[in-house]
Amino acid sequence: MARDTLKKIRIQKLRRIQKDGVNPYPARSGKTHDIFKVLADFNTLSAEKTKVTLTGRVRSLREHGGSTFLHFEDGTGTVQAYLKQDKLGGKKYKFFLENFDIGDFVAISGTLFTTKRGEKTVEAEDCRMLAKALLPLPEKWHGLKDVEERFRKRYLDFIMNPEARKIFETRSNIVKALRQIFDERGFIEVETPILQSLPGGALAKPFKTFLNALKMDLYLRIAPELYLKRLLVGGFEKTYEIGRCFRNEGMDWSHNPDFTMLELYWAYKDRDFLMEFVEDFISEVVKKIKNGEEVSLQGQSISFGRPWQKATFRELVKKYCDVDVESAKDAALRKKVKELKIRVGKEADRVALLDELYKKMVLQKLIQPTFVLDHPVEMAILAKAKEDNPKYADRFQLVVGGIELVNGFSELNDPLEQRRRFEKSRMAPERKDEDFLEALEYGMPPSAGLGMGIDRLVMLLTDAHSVREVIAFPTMKPRAK
Repeated sequence: MARDTLKKIRIQKLRRIQKDGVNPYPARSGKTHDIFKVLADFNTLSAEKTKVTLTGRVRSLREHGGSTFLHFEDGTGTVQAYLKQDKLGGKKYKFFLENFDIGDFVAISGTLFTTKRGEKTVEAEDCRMLAKALLPLPEKWHGLKDVEERFRKRYLDFIMNPEARKIFETRSNIVKALRQIFDERGFIEVETPILQSLPGGALAKPFKTFLNALKMDLYLRIAPELYLKRLLVGGFEKTYEIGRCFRNEGMDWSHNPDFTMLELYWAYKDRDFLMEFVEDFISEVVKKIKNGEEVSLQGQSISFGRPWQKATFRELVKKYCDVDVESAKDAALRKKVKELKIRVGKEADRVALLDELYKKMVLQKLIQPTFVLDHPVEMAILAKAKEDNPKYADRFQLVVGGIELVNGFSELNDPLEQRRRFEKSRMAPERKDEDFLEALEYGMPPSAGLGMGIDRLVMLLTDAHSVREVIAFPTMKPRAK
């Protein structure tokens, strides 16, 4: 039967319910227990003939003579209900048969028993409508030819696919675990502006908007970094922020235009200390979520057992691209990029060429947790240079499963050097943040900081093949009309 026809039939049922003086969308449910709790305490509740009221969405209906079996679910579990004409009464049972459908939300009150087949069941003494569904649930959801339909109508994906819901329960637990770890170690959680007059903290294209009240252009932040460093100047020595960032750039399996970032700053610490801390807190989260150190990601086994591997940026680019980043001229880098069929724009400078070589040829090879160290200093304009070799930044990236998970470094706190870096970089002159530079001139303690993609960590710990699987409502191209 056509979807529009089914909708008309359900609207007719809705009108009939209302005509009978019943509110099909009441505010109060009368719920007494979660389904999970009832199933867990079933023996006690059934023995004591305790009357319960359970609520949830109807997932199946099976009429048999003067009785009906239905399954319904809440956010904690699924249970069977048994509705019998002589128990409910003829009028109420007839009302149920004529007006209730799969997909409706119901409240069922009654006592518990076990069927001959051993299924835990609620014997209904009352059945009330909580929300009438006007559209039927899809009969086929798994294996959709148009996979993007799952993401466009994510609410249906969550109804029909318990695994999708499980990902977001895990995501919540991951974020809770991170907050608990940082709070226990004396960090304070802060919030910095999402609307910024200058987009700073990363070389990425921002989204632009306009503030009518002040008649000024603003940008959605690409990173919270420069404001968190202002807090270091202001005396906040251990801070973190978990929040949304926005970058108006490409989309692929590991990138979404808006994403959740953790940034953390720790005064009087350096890169090497921070790497140990990263090993500590990520290992702790993995153990809490996976009950061990092993993770499976798209058929690959990953061990978070310590110590993790370390390699320099120069070593890895030499190994996988046969290029020495220290001696290679820009022309040689461009030639290598062309030879490897990596697409870059004609205006790509040395930083862009090195970045593309690394992302296209190195990242995918690093499956086990690996710290990539000592990037060329021009690739990290906010990081301190290494004291023993200023050509390289005192920086690390943690790569797991071919995904850049964490970026961290000893923070540059020399205001004159920071200004020189800004002026020398690819950054547009109008994006040079004079207020931030002035803040540095008041003095910022030696510090270490990191950024970590929450979405990517969730991907790793839920075996998701795309970042869209771990973002509840990912950005989607509109369906063609």
